[in-house]
Amino acid sequence: MNYLAHLLLSPDDDLVRLGNLSGDFLRGVDEAALPAALRRGLALHREIDRFTDAHPVVAASRARVRPPHPRFAGVRVDVFYDHLLACRWEEYAPVPLAAFTRAAEATLAQHHALLPPALQQIAPAMATEGWLGSYQTMAGVERALGRIQARMRRPADLAAAAHELRDQRAAFERDFQRFFPALQRHMAQRWAQGGATSGETCHI
Repeated sequence: MNYLAHLLLSPDDDLVRLGNLSGDFLRGVDEAALPAALRRGLALHREIDRFTDAHPVVAASRARVRPPHPRFAGVRVDVFYDHLLACRWEEYAPVPLAAFTRAAEATLAQHHALLPPALQQIAPAMATEGWLGSYQTMAGVERALGRIQARMRRPADLAAAAHELRDQRAAFERDFQRFFPALQRHMAQRWAQGGATSGETCHI
């Protein structure tokens, strides 16, 4: 899953939420030195990724987009799923998307010093350019894929891959609607098993 899903699949704790978002930005970071809540968020991030990577519905989605760059099928599907989440937001989230993204942007700004350096670099643009809300549009999907492509060492025309979502949208919609509720249930159960402290509730 990509940024929007990781933020949604977090409890009502700013640092846990930031840890969940930070999972892909940890190069050069001493995790042992991070606050405990951030480490809990990182654990959630990894569990989301583990569950997603092992799920047969996600495997079916990735098979739809595998050629010509099979290594990047997962990246494309992650972004496509964030788009479908944004489009069906009211089915899965307790607050409107605009309010949720504003709160997430405010949290990033408030705790900027705690973010991994790589996330610090892009957090301002996430807010000013409205990255999270832009997942609702195909133009936003193209921009998200382009940003990922720009960070890659090997060439891959990810930005052009948005046509795969357009061409097979109905199939991706079916996959997402089967998968995401299962992911929400799994993460809610894992959080409950981890013993959420008093006053913490999951968004899921």
